[in-house]
Amino acid sequence: MRLYWITVERQPLPSPLNLGIGITANSENDARKMLFARFGNGIRIVEITAISSAGELEQEHVVPNMGNWLQRGVWFPLAN
Repeated sequence: MRLYWITVERQPLPSPLNLGIGITANSENDARKMLFARFGNGIRIVEITAISSAGELEQEHVVPNMGNWLQRGVWFPLAN
Protein backbone atom coordinates (compact mmCIF):
# COMPACT_ATOMS: atom_id res chain seq x y z
CA MET A 1 0.00 0.00 0.00
CA ARG A 2 1.01 3.60 -0.57
CA LEU A 3 0.41 6.83 1.28
CA TYR A 4 -1.16 9.65 -0.71
CA TRP A 5 -1.63 13.31 0.09
CA ILE A 6 -4.41 14.84 -1.99
CA THR A 7 -4.81 18.57 -2.49
CA VAL A 8 -8.32 19.58 -3.48
CA GLU A 9 -9.91 22.74 -4.80
CA ARG A 10 -10.42 25.19 -1.94
CA GLN A 11 -13.71 24.71 -0.09
CA PRO A 12 -15.98 27.75 0.47
CA LEU A 13 -16.16 27.64 4.28
CA PRO A 14 -13.35 27.00 6.74
CA SER A 15 -12.78 23.31 6.22
CA PRO A 16 -10.09 20.76 7.13
CA LEU A 17 -10.24 19.71 3.45
CA ASN A 18 -8.44 22.96 2.63
CA LEU A 19 -5.33 21.47 4.29
CA GLY A 20 -5.56 18.34 2.16
CA ILE A 21 -6.63 14.73 2.48
CA GLY A 22 -4.46 11.82 3.57
CA ILE A 23 -5.29 8.36 2.28
CA THR A 24 -3.57 4.99 2.41
CA ALA A 25 -4.53 2.97 -0.66
CA ASN A 26 -3.48 0.15 -2.96
CA SER A 27 -3.05 2.57 -5.88
CA GLU A 28 -3.75 6.14 -6.93
CA ASN A 29 -7.01 4.96 -8.50
CA ASP A 30 -7.98 3.25 -5.23
CA ALA A 31 -7.24 6.52 -3.37
CA ARG A 32 -9.50 8.43 -5.77
CA LYS A 33 -12.33 5.93 -5.19
CA MET A 34 -12.03 6.31 -1.42
CA LEU A 35 -11.90 10.10 -1.70
CA PHE A 36 -15.11 10.28 -3.74
CA ALA A 37 -16.87 7.68 -1.57
CA ARG A 38 -16.10 9.69 1.58
CA PHE A 39 -16.43 13.28 0.35
CA GLY A 40 -18.65 13.04 -2.74
CA ASN A 41 -18.11 13.32 -6.47
CA GLY A 42 -18.25 17.14 -6.41
CA ILE A 43 -14.81 17.49 -4.88
CA ARG A 44 -12.12 18.50 -7.38
CA ILE A 45 -8.60 17.15 -7.13
CA VAL A 46 -5.76 19.61 -7.68
CA GLU A 47 -2.87 17.20 -7.05
CA ILE A 48 -2.17 13.70 -5.73
CA THR A 49 1.27 13.11 -4.24
CA ALA A 50 2.68 9.81 -3.02
CA ILE A 51 4.45 10.42 0.30
CA SER A 52 6.84 8.32 2.33
CA SER A 53 7.01 10.00 5.73
CA ALA A 54 5.15 12.29 8.14
CA GLY A 55 7.98 14.77 7.65
CA GLU A 56 6.47 15.67 4.29
CA LEU A 57 3.21 16.80 5.93
CA GLU A 58 2.18 20.03 7.63
CA GLN A 59 3.47 19.63 11.20
CA GLU A 60 1.27 22.02 13.22
CA HIS A 61 -2.18 20.63 12.41
CA VAL A 62 -2.08 17.61 10.11
CA VAL A 63 0.46 15.40 11.91
CA PRO A 64 -1.02 15.79 15.42
CA ASN A 65 -4.55 15.13 14.11
CA MET A 66 -4.07 12.27 11.69
CA GLY A 67 -5.38 8.77 12.18
CA ASN A 68 -3.71 5.44 11.55
CA TRP A 69 -1.97 5.63 8.19
CA LEU A 70 -0.76 2.04 8.42
CA GLN A 71 -4.11 0.67 7.30
CA ARG A 72 -6.12 1.28 4.13
CA GLY A 73 -8.39 4.30 4.43
CA VAL A 74 -8.66 8.04 5.01
CA TRP A 75 -6.41 9.17 7.87
CA PHE A 76 -6.82 12.94 7.49
CA PRO A 77 -9.22 14.51 8.15
CA LEU A 78 -10.73 11.96 10.51
CA ALA A 79 -14.29 13.28 10.12
CA ASN A 80 -16.00 15.27 7.39
